[in-house]
Amino acid sequence: MSTSLAGAAPHITPNAHPDTRVAIVAARWNAHITGALTEGALDVLHRAGLRPENTPVLQVPGTVELTYAAATLAADADIDAVIVIGCVIRGGTPHFDYVCQSVTQGSTMLNARGEVPVIFGVLTVDCEQDALDRAGGSLGNKGAEAAEAALDMVNFTRRVLSEEYKKA
Repeated sequence: MSTSLAGAAPHITPNAHPDTRVAIVAARWNAHITGALTEGALDVLHRAGLRPENTPVLQVPGTVELTYAAATLAADADIDAVIVIGCVIRGGTPHFDYVCQSVTQGSTMLNARGEVPVIFGVLTVDCEQDALDRAGGSLGNKGAEAAEAALDMVNFTRRVLSEEYKKA
């Protein structure tokens, strides 16, 4: 069972079929944060039973590029879910707002298309310490939480597309 923030329901990571394929796309920008988030996600996926060869990790330059990478992976019939991982730290310019809006809207658009779940593992924080706290620090690992969400959504999709559900 994973640990949760106060007010959140406790979550039990589901076991996954070993042939489930969950791709991770991580931004290289703020790599010390995105690397820790990626490791947290991989830990959950592997503990749930996914084989390492079914959890490809790809990198893109920055957070804006995550949407393109996720769209490309979503078009691949062999991928059951995509986790996008990034870290945007507020600075003194409006760039933070543009980047956050771009990746948020892009992920939402991809989810609305319904090809595969695209899980939002992007930190949008005020300072580096906020990111460190969420990348394995005092507030857990949001990459691990994204992996749990990916497994839940793969199971949800399989349930909804099953013949038993359609007959109900």
